[in-house]
Amino acid sequence: MSTPALTLHGVGKRFGDVQALHDVRVTVESGTVHCILGENGAGKSTLCNLVFGGYRPDTGRIELGGEAFRPDSPAAAMASGVAMVHQHFSLVTTMTVAENLLLTQHGLRSRRTELTDRLDEIAQRYRLRVDLDQQVATMPVGARQKVEIVKALLRDPALILLDEPTGVLDPAEIDALIDTCRAIAADGKAVVLVTHKLGEVARVADAATVLRHGTVAGGGPMSSTTIAELLTAMVGRPADDLDPTLAATIGLDPADARRPASVPVLVAESGSPTTDLTGRPAIDNGTESAPPNNSPRSSADSGLPAAVLTIDRVTVHRTDGSVALDDAGLLVQPGEIVGIAGVEGNGQSELVAVLAGSTPVSSGSVTLAGTDITAASPATRTALGLGIVPEDRHRDAMVAEMTLAENLFLGRLGGFRRFGLLDKQAMGRAAQTELDRFDVRAAGPWVPMGSLSGGNQQKVVLARELSAAKLRCLVAAQPTRGLDIGAVDFVLTQLRRAAADGCGVLVVSSEVPELLALCDRVFVAYRGALAGPVETSDPTAAQQISELMMGVAA
Repeated sequence: MSTPALTLHGVGKRFGDVQALHDVRVTVESGTVHCILGENGAGKSTLCNLVFGGYRPDTGRIELGGEAFRPDSPAAAMASGVAMVHQHFSLVTTMTVAENLLLTQHGLRSRRTELTDRLDEIAQRYRLRVDLDQQVATMPVGARQKVEIVKALLRDPALILLDEPTGVLDPAEIDALIDTCRAIAADGKAVVLVTHKLGEVARVADAATVLRHGTVAGGGPMSSTTIAELLTAMVGRPADDLDPTLAATIGLDPADARRPASVPVLVAESGSPTTDLTGRPAIDNGTESAPPNNSPRSSADSGLPAAVLTIDRVTVHRTDGSVALDDAGLLVQPGEIVGIAGVEGNGQSELVAVLAGSTPVSSGSVTLAGTDITAASPATRTALGLGIVPEDRHRDAMVAEMTLAENLFLGRLGGFRRFGLLDKQAMGRAAQTELDRFDVRAAGPWVPMGSLSGGNQQKVVLARELSAAKLRCLVAAQPTRGLDIGAVDFVLTQLRRAAADGCGVLVVSSEVPELLALCDRVFVAYRGALAGPVETSDPTAAQQISELMMGVAA
């Protein structure tokens, strides 16, 4: 019997009053992909950081290749053949991709030509190719994540830890990453993959471990474990209770829930241009043509109430002169949920930045409830009732060093002033109410935002935007990214509730099933244009969206 690549024997870790991990026992075999599942705050990232040397266990022990392993730093872990792709980016945004990758190399021999040769090898083996000359700050989130993965692979590790790597990737990139994981395992190495998406587990895992409240709640070899068993262990309730709509958003077909997990669920063949995102044959007319631009439909002509958000023929140029948005337009009516699908890098990130007021338009206009906000400041937009949930919460939506209460009420601290002083007791009570309402798992309202798991940070951002007193329109970019199943269900419910209360909702997401389940109609971003809309009530909506995303729609 071969020696396991990684073994955790009764590992425990405590942070103050919080027991993050307790008596965790995990065995990862060489030549396998081992998935770690669990809700936000279950201890998945803590487990990875213990193995990577970011933390030290309080109890138990770790073995790497059968030998005692207690790294005192990430550098020590890397020297032992362990690499990690963190959930939160570690790239230097002011540098190019090449400069970031060269930072990981040692010695005078680390020249760009040698880096290029190594990257060519990685591209051929794992189908991961990056643009060395691009500045990280100008890259979309998915492209940055790809660079993080390439950076980890540069050292040719024996064990690679991937902490929620697919949350920011488009479907084609997810397929490529799954191929990467299989290729690494085929070389006799081990992969630990942290993910919320059960469809990915079914496609790639050889074994899985479910963490719940810091302890092992289930799992085992995938050949004898069903998706329903994993799901029940994750959420603590039977899989039969899962809403079919929610199942689609996490990549799980409810009809397949009781299959052995080794049977693919919602699988699109890797690299195949003849399958769409639902695994059905895609229509390819043999040509690639950009979808037509769409100007907003007129509320007066349609008989609908006045639009709460109007994007009218907006064009945006990037700093290098290329077109990010090309004559884009759409309307969002009160009480309506409109989606924007598309592979990242097709202008949707720039559109959200335009709406947030952080990117100027070259031409066109943006109107909120009849008021032109094209040149308005972010503060003015907020005061007029526009809420923004950015796709990159760490860069644009939170201050990690500030407390949860301070992050929740950024821009609204005046409401807690009494006789010119900040009433912290009132602010703390109000913050705790929001934390409870949005099921944010934290020790209290005064802990630093940076101490929370990624999913709980996202819930704080959502709580802040959805709790605005005069909210008229909410723009949510990747609102469920990094969230566990229960949290996804909660967020989608909150977005529907906001629409039911008369708020217009615009959702930008790379998760097509999520958009189909949530939205009234969906536009598709392709090469800066917005094609559509596709009515989600149409039985062929998924097929239409897939064709528009690939640029092969008639």
